[in-house]
Amino acid sequence: MIVMRKTVEDVLLEMVGLCETLGLSYAILGGLAVRVHGIPRPTYDVDFEVTVTDRQLIDFFEASDKLGYEVAAPYRAGWRDLVGGMPLVKLKTYVDDFHTIDVDVFVNDTPFQTSIMDRRLRVPFESRQLWFVTPEDLILMKLLANRPRDQGDVADVLFVQGKLDESYMRHWANILSIADRLNKALAPST
Repeated sequence: MIVMRKTVEDVLLEMVGLCETLGLSYAILGGLAVRVHGIPRPTYDVDFEVTVTDRQLIDFFEASDKLGYEVAAPYRAGWRDLVGGMPLVKLKTYVDDFHTIDVDVFVNDTPFQTSIMDRRLRVPFESRQLWFVTPEDLILMKLLANRPRDQGDVADVLFVQGKLDESYMRHWANILSIADRLNKALAPST
């Protein structure tokens, strides 16, 4: 039997602590945000957005190293993945000899991401107040990824939240070229 030494929640709190120590604004995304705004489900990674300069990102990587996180050389050299047109860097940490927890850090670099950060909410989580994306922005991020799990998360968030700011979501869905996905998600089931 494998005993996990570190949980997803532990990793989240380490990353939040790191952001706070470095003075970086963050917003939690992904499955952990679904737990807050929708129907909780298991998640095995940590996703968040950070407002960070290139110099601060180097400091973030160095501080992550000290906590036992690995950052691939291309990210250290300035390369970024793109998801839905948004830059992303990845870290990972080992929780035991065989398992890792991935950390996906979206680097705030687009007008949509700036809007996410402007609208983020303080939410109670594990006896702390942490910054999370709004339900509307979570839905838009999930529609950008558009995997089957993301589509289920969108349905769950819509079910739990009820009425949301549709005009905001439609505005960004048009800009992000996902209006058809949003229309489908908002259509009444038959």
